[in-house]
Amino acid sequence: MQGSSPGAAPGPQPDLGAVYLEEHRELVLEEIRRIIRAGSPGDDRAYRLMLDYPLRRAKGLRPALCIAVCRALGGALEEVLPSAAVVEMYHNAFLIHDDIEDGSLTRRGGPALHRTHGIPAAVNCGDGLLALTLGPLLANTDRLGLGRALRILDVYARAVIESFEGQAQELSWIDEGTWQLTDADYESMVRRKTCSYSFVAPGLVGAAVAGAEPRLEALLVSFLESLGLAFQIQDDLLNLEEGRADYGKELAGDLWEGKRTLMLLHALRSAPGADREEALRILRKPRPAAGSPEAGLADLVRGMVEERIIDEAGRAAMMRYLDRRAASSGEKTEDDVRFLWRLIDDHGGIEHARGVAGRHAESAEVRWRELAEVLADSVHKRFIGWLKDYVVQRTW
Repeated sequence: MQGSSPGAAPGPQPDLGAVYLEEHRELVLEEIRRIIRAGSPGDDRAYRLMLDYPLRRAKGLRPALCIAVCRALGGALEEVLPSAAVVEMYHNAFLIHDDIEDGSLTRRGGPALHRTHGIPAAVNCGDGLLALTLGPLLANTDRLGLGRALRILDVYARAVIESFEGQAQELSWIDEGTWQLTDADYESMVRRKTCSYSFVAPGLVGAAVAGAEPRLEALLVSFLESLGLAFQIQDDLLNLEEGRADYGKELAGDLWEGKRTLMLLHALRSAPGADREEALRILRKPRPAAGSPEAGLADLVRGMVEERIIDEAGRAAMMRYLDRRAASSGEKTEDDVRFLWRLIDDHGGIEHARGVAGRHAESAEVRWRELAEVLADSVHKRFIGWLKDYVVQRTW
């Protein structure tokens, strides 16, 4: 389901981005370990649990972006590393809480934390990660001086509030059954929920550590917001792609959860009345609860296929049985999700979303050209350029 955005630059250099991400991910993980050890009274289970999501396979885009912006502007690694670790700790705390709120089954190739350790322990773990970010932010007053430390704190405070507001908007749509939404509604939610803390805040924190001028910060915001919108739309597209072992999240999870995505909203606007009503009927149904026998058996069946214990025919037969069980309980079934997927495919939802992502990528390209003029050549600048191309061409 991937495709190059219209007018996009040639594809990214895979080695540059992969190497940069891996090198800085290891540095950030070690810093997170240090922060957690500093807060822990010993080998405490609650503190060890905080490392579960960070240690799973992940890209580490947010802290890498924070570091790259800082270093590209002449900042020092040792000055930005604690703040970059805070970026990643915020992200993982939000993921833990989001997975509970969304009823997600998997995260980064494994069961969601609340499924293996229970909702109370998972909520507490997310809260703990958020609490531990205060130490490095306070230490910035000694490391960077009061002015830069307060600027970083202000960026994070705004990002956390905006992310909360975006999540609240999405949850209210779900709670109220709202589907008459425009692309602009979706983008407004994504700007707050995702762009703010995943792209704008990491970039602004990196710039603040380096002591960047306000004019440059304004240009960064415009560039990173466009980049974040393209990234999230591509993430939504990847969620629909079948047969991906490297995606790390539940495939079609957005359809199971009834997420408002550009593809589904476009399909609902375009579908004839009967199909639209059927889709809305399906979307009103809950997904099988994470702790239900049906959800557990469905996970087991998928695992047996991956391990080649059963073939596709066996999987289909077992899923038909589970579908009948789910249908009798009024929950979504695999047939329901297939109907939604076909509706999106038949009414150009995928092509529509790719086009919107492409336009945001083009906007990011224009802003990047302006930024590139004021940045000296370095591996950090080249990584930001690589990231610009990667967000709409990525496969995981």
